[in-house]
Amino acid sequence: MGSLTFIAGTDTDVGKTFVSSLLAAAILQRGLPVGVYKPVASGCWLEQDELVSGDAVALWQAAGKPLDLEHVCPQRFAAALSPPRAAEAEGKLVDVDRILAGLSPWTEGFDHVLIEGAGGLLSPLADDFLNADLAGELEADVILVAANRLGVVNHTLLSVEVCRSRLGRDPIAIVLNQVGREGCESMKTNRGEIQRYVGRMPIIEVGFEQQSLLESAGAEEFIGRTLRTPSA
Repeated sequence: MGSLTFIAGTDTDVGKTFVSSLLAAAILQRGLPVGVYKPVASGCWLEQDELVSGDAVALWQAAGKPLDLEHVCPQRFAAALSPPRAAEAEGKLVDVDRILAGLSPWTEGFDHVLIEGAGGLLSPLADDFLNADLAGELEADVILVAANRLGVVNHTLLSVEVCRSRLGRDPIAIVLNQVGREGCESMKTNRGEIQRYVGRMPIIEVGFEQQSLLESAGAEEFIGRTLRTPSA
C-alpha cells in the first residue's frame, strides 16, 4: 500500500520545504521512488521567461528529479503573498481543479507522494479553498512542521486541533525544526510540553541545516509512518 502525505506548517517560514526535502531524500535512500508535489507557489522569480519556485526546485532535487519541475509545481506566481492574492496581482485565479488534476501524474507513477502545502492548514491555497480542504479531499496523512522556538507549543496545538476538527484525525507526526543557527532556550522544553498534550503522537526534532533526517532521534519510526509500513 502506498502513501499520500500532506506536509503543512504551523505558520509560514517554519521550514516545510527543508523538512520535506529531508524526508524525500530519506525515502529515496531506501530505494523507493518518491513523488513530490507543490500544487501552488507564490514568491517565485523569473528565469528565462519562466517563473521558478525555489521550494519546488529543492523538493525535485531531493527526490532525485522525478518527472519535471512543471509537474512539481504547475501554478506559480511572483508576488510574495498568499497564492490567491499573488494570482490576483497578475489578473489570474488559482485553479482548484488544476490543483487536484496535477496530482494524477504522481499518484499514477509513484507509490509514495509528498505534497507540500503553502503556509498553515488554515492558509488559503485558492479563494475559498484552504490547505486543510486539500488535505481532506485527498484523505492524505498530515505531517505538521513547526519552528522550534518560543511560541511553538501554542502554534502546534492549534494546528493539531485543526486536524482533529476539520479532518477528523490526528497528524501522523510533528517535526520541530530549528530555524536559526543559535536556537533559543525554549528548545530544551518545547518537545516535552507538546508531548504532554498530544499523547503518543511522534515528535522529532530537526537541527539547523541538518544534512540527513536520520540524524534525528525517532527518524526511522517517522519515515515508517510516512510510508505506512507494517511496523509504523
